[in-house]
Amino acid sequence: MTDDPVRRTPLPGVLEPAGRTIGAEERAAVLRVLDSAVLCSTFGGEARALEAEMAELYGREAVACSSGTAALHLAVAAVGFDPGDEVITTPISDFGTVAPILAQNGVPVFADVDPVTGNLDPAAVEAAITPRTRAIIVVHLFGAAADVVALRSIADRHGLMLIEDCAQAWLGTTAGGELLGTFGDIACFSLQQYKHITAGDGGLAITASSEVATRMRLFMDKGWDRSGGRVHLMLGLNYRMTELVAAVARAQLAKVADVVKRRRESAEQLVSALGGSVVPALGGAARPGGGGSAGGALAGVALPSLAGHAFWLFPLIVAGDNHVWADGLIAEGVPASAGYLDRTLYANPVFSGPVYGTSRYPLEGREYPPGLCPNAERLIDQTLVVLPWNEAYTETDVDDIARAIRKANPDG
Repeated sequence: MTDDPVRRTPLPGVLEPAGRTIGAEERAAVLRVLDSAVLCSTFGGEARALEAEMAELYGREAVACSSGTAALHLAVAAVGFDPGDEVITTPISDFGTVAPILAQNGVPVFADVDPVTGNLDPAAVEAAITPRTRAIIVVHLFGAAADVVALRSIADRHGLMLIEDCAQAWLGTTAGGELLGTFGDIACFSLQQYKHITAGDGGLAITASSEVATRMRLFMDKGWDRSGGRVHLMLGLNYRMTELVAAVARAQLAKVADVVKRRRESAEQLVSALGGSVVPALGGAARPGGGGSAGGALAGVALPSLAGHAFWLFPLIVAGDNHVWADGLIAEGVPASAGYLDRTLYANPVFSGPVYGTSRYPLEGREYPPGLCPNAERLIDQTLVVLPWNEAYTETDVDDIARAIRKANPDG
């Protein structure tokens, strides 16, 4: 690499106006709520309107709540498992994927992932099922579809509920064009600052079951259905979405299709610029990275498949040291992160120390040793590099990213 970086000006990011789609519509929405003087969704109409608009987009009943983590908690609570029961999920995700399991006194069971996509391996999931398994939570990592067809089949065969974590996969689809979020019994979405669309925070859970929707709505509002007096029908928390958040979310929801479209177009440009590359050193797991033939394939890099991808982030699978790669990209003016996470979820102290007070319950007798999910550990420690992705990237921005990747490549 030369001393002259490829990129001198920062790329648009989600913590600045240039990297967000917030504009006149959101300002008008906020003023509409303020002028109404009704900021609580129990008494206003914005949150209920957002639910109706989400239901129209996905064809399922929607429940709005205060965060993506809250949406997952609604989903986990709706499963209705007993303390000590198990939920199988991925070791590569935000902690919000597993916190609701622990909060319901359930036991997270981690299954390994595909070494290239980082998504749950259905064979590993099926191998992890025990008589105490009650549900599977699948994350569509970075916006790429997990194998939900196989996971749906496994869940049906074993009588389990399937929950899709779509926080990173707004309007993502399978390679065949089927909408992610419509395979699970429940699917959860996030409106946090870094997601495709944002209201600062906020969540939505969708389901095709009116019974499940009722359980989630009750859990969202202290077990109170508000129609029969002050009666609490079940344990619930206050996960209500405010009217201000809902109004902004409605304006953002109207823009999500264009956001995903623009991200896909930019990703397609980058894949084309880098060529259809493969990783030669992943223990037999090498495979095409997603097509594209322009410019010559880049050695030692696997690119994501374009089909159906929502591109929350743009992942690279690299041969060699992912930290060297990330440092090289940063030196060229392109933000990058080695491994996405610092460690697998199960390597966090909460899984080896107390959960409640001084008690390890519900994890007593459970061990989460190093090597539990070797593919996930290898991705984080060695092979995965992620780039921020944004709908505001121009063709020049993407060309700069492609040149930076080529320059940062230790293999040339």
